[in-house]
Amino acid sequence: MAALLHRWGFSLAGWRDNRRGEWWLAAQLLLLASLLLPAWPSPVALGLTWPLALRLAGAAMVLLALLGAGRSLLRLGASLTPLPEPMPGAALVTEGPYAHCRHPLYRQILLGAAGMTLLLGSLLHLTLLLALAALLGGKARREERSLLALHPGYRAYRASTPAIVPHLPWLDWR
Repeated sequence: MAALLHRWGFSLAGWRDNRRGEWWLAAQLLLLASLLLPAWPSPVALGLTWPLALRLAGAAMVLLALLGAGRSLLRLGASLTPLPEPMPGAALVTEGPYAHCRHPLYRQILLGAAGMTLLLGSLLHLTLLLALAALLGGKARREERSLLALHPGYRAYRASTPAIVPHLPWLDWR
């Protein structure tokens, strides 16, 4: 595990000064862990009966997000890093899920968070979804500054491929 963290570029100094985007990752992990909290307020506390169809749709979205994230992770291969700073010398991946979206893992995280919101009917989870959208939009922009410098073909790829969610200004900039 230590070798993998070292390969990804983790260091104590980086956690102190955010040199490879460690703080973006910490915030992302905190928000993701928060998605496991119970609904607040619960629909019952608000006097609502949350429809089974919405709960089932939410559960299906979470499952689809997990499958999509797995597919995206596998496609990245050696280019995978949880930090927004790309791996030195890593190839630019533009095939599979990356042919339709520059940040499909972030898209899957948002799909899963939206699924949890529907599954639980929770205002807390809706807030977490919006916070994740803001955070992942910022993290992706930071990542792309380095990708533009590392890969000559990134500018053309960025111009033709949605960032996270097509046509949503914070989540798609081309």
